Amino acid sequence: MSPRKVGEIAHLVRGRMVSDALVILEHTPRRAALPVLKTIKSAQANATHNHNYKGDTLRIVEITVNHGPRTKRYRPAAMGRALPFQKRSSHIRVLVDGEQRAAAKPAAVKPAAKAAKTEEKK
Repeated sequence: MSPRKVGEIAHLVRGRMVSDALVILEHTPRRAALPVLKTIKSAQANATHNHNYKGDTLRIVEITVNHGPRTKRYRPAAMGRALPFQKRSSHIRVLVDGEQRAAAKPAAVKPAAKAAKTEEKK
């Protein structure tokens, strides 16, 4: 998908809450909305699962669309000719931020087990 087409869709959701952005993209009748939607869902899942953020407080801080590699192809033309064209691709980068969950407290060590561990070390 061309970076220009994807960039127009990314502009719709820049600076919004993730939940609002997902609703907007699901109702946007453009083909470029699907890759942006997938990227935002992936960023949301990474933030909640890997970085311990609350999913309902996430906000899109930054969303950028850059040029990706271009694939060169040829289209048949009249009189046996071939005309070149490029299939453009794009890189989508989403940065989300929100409120972090409280860190889980480690399980308390029982006094009997603690005494046994110190005896084993001696």
